[in-house]
Amino acid sequence: MNSRIKVLVWLITLLCVVHLVNIFLGGALLRFGILPLHSDTLPFIFTAPFIHGDWPHLLNNLFGLTLFSALCLLRGTTFYFKASLTIITLTGAMVWLFGRQAIHIGASGWIFGLWSLSIAIAWFDRKFANIAIAIFVLFFYGGMIVGVLPSDPHVSFESHLFGAVAGVICAYSLTRPHKRRSR
Repeated sequence: MNSRIKVLVWLITLLCVVHLVNIFLGGALLRFGILPLHSDTLPFIFTAPFIHGDWPHLLNNLFGLTLFSALCLLRGTTFYFKASLTIITLTGAMVWLFGRQAIHIGASGWIFGLWSLSIAIAWFDRKFANIAIAIFVLFFYGGMIVGVLPSDPHVSFESHLFGAVAGVICAYSLTRPHKRRSR
């Protein structure tokens, strides 16, 4: 359990430090966001989730990321890192390919990916713990589904939508090999 808490503390610390550096540099880190179909920003699919526009943006994402990371970490740190890397990569790639022409930053795609992973994994791996987590997430955070719809031109609904899709793909890919081995 100790290593899982350390992961959360390091994650929160990293996001806050990156934000403080961005403030100190006058927002210069915003250029490390994703600008769809611009090849020079393709590597930024791995930096964009760590960059936030302002304190409310960061604090809002910190809450969701901490909560859904903690739920994912119940399955272990290796599972969490595989899931996070998969979600960040798939979400970023889809935003880069299909997003509107704007700079996309923030951890919301990652959050929506962990959210949908928490739900979808119960379908693909029907263990009691997975079903209990999915019911908890649906009951308390089912309303997040509205976040995948376009509502505010300053919010990357594409990150939300593609993050949710990436979470389902991740749930399938991380549970299916296990099912094949157990047969």
